[in-house]
Amino acid sequence: MFLKKIAIATAVSLMGTTAMAAACPDAGRVSIVGNEFPAIQTIGAGASACTGGSVEVSTNLTADHQTINLPGMISSPAEYTSAIIANSSIVALMNDDVIRPLGDLVAAHGADLKPNQLITINGEVMAVAFMANAQHLVYRADVLAEAGVEVPSTYEEMLAAAEKIRSMGLMDNPVGGAYAAGWNLAQEFNNMYLGHGGEFFAAGSAEPTINNEQGVATLEMMKSLSAYMNPDFLTHDSNATNAEYRAGNVALMNMWGSRAATMTDADGVSDAVKDGFAIAGPMTVAGGDTPASTLWWDGFTVAKNISDEDAEATFMAMVKAIEPAILDDDEIAKQAVWLIDGYEPTEAAVGVFAAANSGTIPYPMLPYMGLMHSALGAELADFMQGKETAEQALADVEAAYITAAKEKGFLN
Repeated sequence: MFLKKIAIATAVSLMGTTAMAAACPDAGRVSIVGNEFPAIQTIGAGASACTGGSVEVSTNLTADHQTINLPGMISSPAEYTSAIIANSSIVALMNDDVIRPLGDLVAAHGADLKPNQLITINGEVMAVAFMANAQHLVYRADVLAEAGVEVPSTYEEMLAAAEKIRSMGLMDNPVGGAYAAGWNLAQEFNNMYLGHGGEFFAAGSAEPTINNEQGVATLEMMKSLSAYMNPDFLTHDSNATNAEYRAGNVALMNMWGSRAATMTDADGVSDAVKDGFAIAGPMTVAGGDTPASTLWWDGFTVAKNISDEDAEATFMAMVKAIEPAILDDDEIAKQAVWLIDGYEPTEAAVGVFAAANSGTIPYPMLPYMGLMHSALGAELADFMQGKETAEQALADVEAAYITAAKEKGFLN
């Protein structure tokens, strides 16, 4: 099954019609698994408010969501009735046939959903999107000003700025990044590789094509950046990288737009960090004009292996959680680039809009991309630690991917 890329740039737009309040279900079981950043927590809380009648609602919002959503939906009945996913993680759920088409539920309870929220794959609505996302530059404007450097628009400029900041003694490790071994490290490779103009697979094929000049250049740039990061960078996911920024240890970092609004909203963050916080669009690399980033949407699915009553309850609770009324809360409105009726961009959204407007490529929605992502996450740490060459690491990635792709039937 070939899944087409979703063009998010057209979805990041203003919507302004009047919508009616969504209704909560009267009965059924709702069990949600998803990530833990603020916008997702808002969705979980909104669904959890549907506790009238005999409705049961539970949430498991965790950074480990991608390792537990498929196991939790493959049983019958499924442990989770909904997985909050993105354009990367929906593929694994569809490959294993654990989520259901939503056409009937949209017809019955989705009158206020907009067409750009309905993720249609092979003619079936398989998810409802509620936000757009991308990684882009966040930085300390005050530190850059003190160092006398401009806001970088390329990764080469970021390296030069980092060297200047370090040499002046302003910060020891001025660059931050979610380089934790596994999913995060793989995603940073994906961003940088696309920025270098790389292709993951041969055209029309599942054959891997990353062991090439662009792949080597990608790893070399990542290694150069890591020299300006905390020495424990291979343990730093988005949460840890946020903590480094909040502590005043980082001046330049590639971070998710969904985190930008709350980057400095924590106890103990100094006024200098708060006042110096600034956002810019994604950077390019190696003289290219394609941003070294990816466009994303986040949305919800409904499990296949549950009763129709639980499916209806889940869909209704999730639609209630993303009703336009949530945007009346200013704090919620700034948590994301919402694909919800009535959303108006906030200052925190400028990075995602810049990504959408500058030709950033959507994360590839291919049925075998998840296998490539997993292979990258498992095999790149040795290179980052100086244990093998870039060519060796990429060969290891391709070998691991080919084994997995053959097991899944994508390669002979």
